[in-house]
Amino acid sequence: MDVCETASVEAAVAFILQREGRLDVLVNNAGIGHAGSIEDTSIQEGKAQLETNFFGVHRVCRSVLPVMRKQGSGLIVNISSIGGLISIPFQGFYCASKYALVALTESLRMEVKPFGIHVTLIEPGDFKTGLTANRVFAAASQNASAYADRQDAAIGALERYKQSGADPGDLAVPLEKIMEKKRVRPHYLVGMFFQKLAVWGKRMLPASVFEKLIMSYYRI
Repeated sequence: MDVCETASVEAAVAFILQREGRLDVLVNNAGIGHAGSIEDTSIQEGKAQLETNFFGVHRVCRSVLPVMRKQGSGLIVNISSIGGLISIPFQGFYCASKYALVALTESLRMEVKPFGIHVTLIEPGDFKTGLTANRVFAAASQNASAYADRQDAAIGALERYKQSGADPGDLAVPLEKIMEKKRVRPHYLVGMFFQKLAVWGKRMLPASVFEKLIMSYYRI
């Protein structure tokens, strides 16, 4: 399905119901990656990022929730990112979409609990996916941008970390376990130890210290 098109989403859900007669689990995993400084990113480019990563999730949830409410059961798993917990330089709109998804998921979880529907969020660290190769750059960032050198350094570091990340298949194991649980936690952080440590560090360290660590990590 195309999560940016309501008709496409509704057709896909109708197909599942026609074939299976019910819908037990939704995994919202569709996403795109936008790169560029905040200044170089146009309103249209920012909206395109949010349309897929945030409103796409909303669109699919709205389509399946009536079905799950009627059943009195269901599980929704939204795939966010460690970028929804820690902001990454030159990935501002990507991170914004994932931060927003955290808020949406937490609200949704409370709203649908009385209907027997469970909602959770998986926040992966670096995984070796096609997101890196298919990243979209802000048009203005390609034309002698004032941010060019620092952007190249940050994106280069990010790509190296991604390529040394885990295989996406490794995410299937915790996902399967989550799907088999009777009760699910609000959040599941899945990634390498140092990435989980970074999330803890953001909570515990002074904001200025943590910011310097992130800037150093991304070579800016």
